[in-house]
Amino acid sequence: MLDWLRRRPSAPPVVTIGECRLPVTIRRLPQAKQMTLRVAPDGSEIRISIPRWARDEDALDFVTLRKDWIAAQLARQAPRVAIGPGKAVPYRGTPHALHHDPALPRRIGIDGGTIRIGGPADGLDKRLARWLQAESRGLFAADLADYCHRAGVTAPALALSSAQARWGSCSARGVVRINWRLVMAPDAVRRSVVAHEVAHLVHFNHSPAFHALLAQVFEGDVADANGWLKRHGRGLYAPFG
Repeated sequence: MLDWLRRRPSAPPVVTIGECRLPVTIRRLPQAKQMTLRVAPDGSEIRISIPRWARDEDALDFVTLRKDWIAAQLARQAPRVAIGPGKAVPYRGTPHALHHDPALPRRIGIDGGTIRIGGPADGLDKRLARWLQAESRGLFAADLADYCHRAGVTAPALALSSAQARWGSCSARGVVRINWRLVMAPDAVRRSVVAHEVAHLVHFNHSPAFHALLAQVFEGDVADANGWLKRHGRGLYAPFG
């Protein structure tokens, strides 16, 4: 049952779906021609974009109409994983047990299938996220250089992304952004996203020429990589939201 909860005028709308109480973020976009609805990858909120002329009430009615779809999306969400000693954190597609020892240096390192981290327990999840982001930058930079060489283009600027809906993007100015959470995915999956964006440096579309170039530069199976992201991509948000 979907019920609107009472709220202060300044607070976002909140809905109840089953046992979940979720805020609704409404964005009014000048270029939007219709309403689009999605659930945040970590299941923390409902996000709806509406045309400039639409009313908030229209958005809320739309959410009500799509309550079954929202419930189904929530059922698919990977549960949030608490970061702590003994918990498993994926790194390059392999779960690594987290070992915390306050006596160890703060610097994080990998020993076989274990991620070792020292210093105080407070803020451990934030330190681990920063370490993964640093690791991702190094891997992405190497991938980007590799595929740009194969495609015969100059490597562009690289930026890390925390996007909630896209794994990678290539701007018209040639800046490639890759979601840092891909450091937790298998190497072939991560590299497929980088190869995809490099192909956009040559073909800023999804034309047959784009797909031909992607197949030429990427050494793996694009369909397999896309399938992995479709099945497991949401789980990459579970450790850090």
